[in-house]
Amino acid sequence: MVPPELALHLARTPHTQNTRSFQIIGVLRIAGGVGALAVLGIVYALNIAGGDANPLNTFGYFTNLTTLLASAVALASGTVALRNAFPPTWLTLARGVSASSLLIVAVVYNGLVPGTGSAPPWASFMLHLVFPALTLLDWFFIGDRPRLPWRTLGWALPYPLLWLAVTLIRGLTDGWVPYGFLLPERGPLAIALTSAGLCGALLLASALTWGATRFRGVVAPNESRTQQFPN
Repeated sequence: MVPPELALHLARTPHTQNTRSFQIIGVLRIAGGVGALAVLGIVYALNIAGGDANPLNTFGYFTNLTTLLASAVALASGTVALRNAFPPTWLTLARGVSASSLLIVAVVYNGLVPGTGSAPPWASFMLHLVFPALTLLDWFFIGDRPRLPWRTLGWALPYPLLWLAVTLIRGLTDGWVPYGFLLPERGPLAIALTSAGLCGALLLASALTWGATRFRGVVAPNESRTQQFPN
């Protein structure tokens, strides 16, 4: 017969270890978010030093804006993990959207247009590879997110579509666009086809991100902490 003291210890140990694991994860998420914000701050300061103080230009780049938003999401999810609390529905969706968008950032930059951009090489490396990789590893292997229903996949589109609309309007009004493939002189048809291709790629990235929530993760909450996505 197991002594009562030992039984109590065995019952508490998994929960204690799980709690400590997520507290560590929370600290790492917060550190990652702060680090990404620091890189963005340096990039903006360098732009100011170079004569471009307009924040709409610095954060008009999809990479920079997505990193800014994903950093805020990392800080929020890190705080939730640090408290060993349930992540709210909106935060899980925000994490999914930011992970999908950063997947596009990493694939497009590193696979299609490596070495381009106005940021210093070290900053570009951090923004296009390190931070997206850490965000995706967190999403795929840390299981503190409910299973996202496929019906919510459409939430991945409003943010990039809004960014695209604002960028195209700026291109027509003040002539500034962050990427050459969005220049107005390319013509409406070319821009429409490019935009459709980007939206299609984003949906594929989002489907992969949403599908990852079917995997419990390497570090997962206790069964008592498992949360289902609301109907």
